[in-house]
Amino acid sequence: MVKVIMHGCNGKMGQTVAGLVAEDAEIELAAGIDAHDEGQNTFPVFANIEECDVPADVVIDFSVAAAVDGLLDYCVSQKIPCVLCTTGLSKEQLEKVEKASKEVAILKSANMSLGINMLLKLLKEAASILVPAGFDVEIVEKHHKLKVDAPSGTALALGDCINDALGGEYEYVYDRSGRRIKRPKAEIGFSAVRGGTIVGDHDVIFAGADEVITFSHSSYSKAVFGKGAVQAAKFLKGKPAGMYQMSDVIG
Repeated sequence: MVKVIMHGCNGKMGQTVAGLVAEDAEIELAAGIDAHDEGQNTFPVFANIEECDVPADVVIDFSVAAAVDGLLDYCVSQKIPCVLCTTGLSKEQLEKVEKASKEVAILKSANMSLGINMLLKLLKEAASILVPAGFDVEIVEKHHKLKVDAPSGTALALGDCINDALGGEYEYVYDRSGRRIKRPKAEIGFSAVRGGTIVGDHDVIFAGADEVITFSHSSYSKAVFGKGAVQAAKFLKGKPAGMYQMSDVIG
């Protein structure tokens, strides 16, 4: 049995994870951390992680960037691994994450979806075969109208995966409206669509002469990210210090 502290337990993702854990016989929530609690949980909830005195095997974090520093300090002091899902960390915080990973196991990913991380694995092979054969790469991502950043972090992770497979020589292009030139070979184009309640769609297009291959992933609810976090927590229990990714979870 894997015992988990849910950091940010009363947020949307925290409650999603709690629901998934309740249906999984291999994992349980030992405690939750949230500044706002109305007593709706079946596990003890602490206002901040420094107050938590409940033993656990791993922390799952879906909180806010401002809370991550205290979380890292706690994980290091208690030697508890952490599945770090909070985004928008500063450069200084990312450096602190790297430093903390020298003391405890930390898993951090741009997207916790198992499907997206399997896609990342497939794209490396596809890029190494198709791009040298003359295929161009375009990435189209779609999200709800409330999303403020573009392109999405996942779209950039997909682009980085492809670029790494190609030796890092490709330029990212986010807007072609201001130029009148033919498409250069060494670029990866990004397009962002915002509207309605789209949870997250990503298409990676390899466009060649007379044929097109498209890799697609669609998220229909935020539960896909929670499922990935639960799988990551199971994986991280007992792991030695170091930085881990979802690619380690899927093998």
